[in-house]
Amino acid sequence: MFNWAKSTLASVAGTQEPEYGPDAIQPVGKNEGDPPYTELTKNDMRWILSEWTSVETQTFYYNADNGYSGFVQLIYSNVAGLRVTCQFSCKVFFPNNEKPAIWSSDALSNHGFDDEQVSFYADGVSVELSEDGTFYTIKSASNENSMVNLKFTRAAPGFVGGKNGISTYGTDPKNPWGTMRHGLWPRCNVEGVVITKDGEIDLKGRGMLSHALQGMKPHHAAARWNFVNFQSPTYSAILMEFTTPPSYGSTVVRVSGIATDGKLLFAGTSGEAKHTESKQDSHNEWPEPTAVSYHWEGKTEDGKDVSANIAGSLPPRWDRVDVMAEVPGFVKAIVATAAGTRPYIYQYATKMTLHLKVGDEVKEEEGYLFAEATFIS
Repeated sequence: MFNWAKSTLASVAGTQEPEYGPDAIQPVGKNEGDPPYTELTKNDMRWILSEWTSVETQTFYYNADNGYSGFVQLIYSNVAGLRVTCQFSCKVFFPNNEKPAIWSSDALSNHGFDDEQVSFYADGVSVELSEDGTFYTIKSASNENSMVNLKFTRAAPGFVGGKNGISTYGTDPKNPWGTMRHGLWPRCNVEGVVITKDGEIDLKGRGMLSHALQGMKPHHAAARWNFVNFQSPTYSAILMEFTTPPSYGSTVVRVSGIATDGKLLFAGTSGEAKHTESKQDSHNEWPEPTAVSYHWEGKTEDGKDVSANIAGSLPPRWDRVDVMAEVPGFVKAIVATAAGTRPYIYQYATKMTLHLKVGDEVKEEEGYLFAEATFIS
């Protein structure tokens, strides 16, 4: 009962949780009988719209043929079931990071969803899923320096890890007090533009979509994150990894997959992200990665073993995001009272080579890597 009381206080006030141990998290795909992954249908793209403290996002990452890269993101946040706020963000990195990135993030008014809860609308913004569930159109006039008109068409099946993509938190798995879920479209064809004060930027190229639900306070759910989005002419390799705080045994949870046009080579909850070299950031004392290695493994539908690796030195970071300075006020309210919480996101983009082995066949292909390393607590 005492732990329950402390958990309730932590949920409301953001205080540190007690140490429940690794048995208090049920990572995605770890239940007996779970499949490695499940393909997404249109119905699986519905917004969950949790009634309790949560942050739900759709993030559309792109890397254009002309060297521009970045993402647009829709955030739906609920603070303690008392206040819902929506935010639309746009980030544009210039080729070779030759200029400071364009960044905008704007609160939205009068939000709503269609009857199926797959399309979002607000004043000046729409994120619509097509009738057949194969593409999104994203339009935004919420910021005059980043007017968005994009189309993301699914080029390979989407997936979640395990049966339903959900990791649960709590000492009673049948009554969890928190959840985490990632639904991924790993490979998309992108077309459209972002219009800035200096002109129109063509973003025709490749991309991916992450639809995520973080159904608890961010600093209670995870202490660190790694995200990898690799896109090459033939392959897309995605890895999402987070490590829980010590309150949940510093448990590592992953969702990963590799796709090519029209199919998934494999997907599941395996893989690994490592920072093989790092340096201390004097600004905040976090160990900023300077070299990384990423690993994928699984099986094809016909039973062939698949493994893949990307490794090498990172270029100077393209950005360091002070989450508490950049994110909307409602997110600050979620973490403001958390002692020891200093969330920063390090963002990198570079060309790297995917080393892929399918059965006895070995392939290598250079592509574009976008990576994030996030430190929270």
